[in-house]
Amino acid sequence: MALRTALSHGTLLHMTDTTLLKKAAVATSPELTDKVVFYFVDHGMQILTAIVLMGAGLFIARWVGNFIRRWLRSKAYDEPVSNLIVKVIKLLIVGFIGVMSLGQMGVQVTPLIAGIGVAGVGVSLAMQGLLGNLVAGLTIIFSKPFTIGDYIELLGVHGQVTDIALFSTTLQHADQSRVFVPNRKIVGEILHNYGNIRQLNLTAAIGYNADISQALALVNTILQQNPMVLAEPLPAVGITALHESSIALAIQPWVKVDDFVPAQAAIYQAVIEQFRDQQIEVPIPRRNIQILNPAP
Repeated sequence: MALRTALSHGTLLHMTDTTLLKKAAVATSPELTDKVVFYFVDHGMQILTAIVLMGAGLFIARWVGNFIRRWLRSKAYDEPVSNLIVKVIKLLIVGFIGVMSLGQMGVQVTPLIAGIGVAGVGVSLAMQGLLGNLVAGLTIIFSKPFTIGDYIELLGVHGQVTDIALFSTTLQHADQSRVFVPNRKIVGEILHNYGNIRQLNLTAAIGYNADISQALALVNTILQQNPMVLAEPLPAVGITALHESSIALAIQPWVKVDDFVPAQAAIYQAVIEQFRDQQIEVPIPRRNIQILNPAP
């Protein structure tokens, strides 16, 4: 009997606690709604001002972005680099206007800025490599040691620049493979920039009995007739070395970066065909073997 009374009393207490919690929730819900309503009533003008300020900030960011883009185009900056700079400037303007808007709505901006600063210090310590790439990327963008389309060589890698991003630079080889170089590895290193043209370094061998003037004239004619060879700078053609059984001719025309490989193959083929047609001797290496002690 006593046990039944205790259980009934416990059940009653549990039902009472549940009822009280429900009543508290019902009482809290209108209070929260009232607080939200009172906040919008008391700060209605501030909220409206913040919305207008944010809209004006977006308009200003777009206008400034378009102005900066036109200015960068007038300075002959590459399109991807220009877009990157414009995006960063727009983001900074929107962020600044956003903080001002929060201040208009009654939010304490000073602790927020302090918190962002503390978080920024922690993030910067944890991401030193990425931040180094970021600073180096901005240095490359503004100092312009190379631009998109240039052929560069550094750190044992080479290729045509196809993209300059904030964190890395992309180089493309003639076989269509790509190399991604972190920007911090580029700044401060020795960099060889070929620009958008390259010089071929070809050689051809003729015999000592061949007409050297005729051979050089044929090579110059071949270069003049090849559409991939640039007229300026002038190609360099002449004797580069004297070997045991041949004379080496240097053939060094200038071509665009994209034509580097096909121009080399076309020039070699034309040289072989013209030398055969004009009967210019192309010596074949020979070796005389003398046996001093023949076997019995």
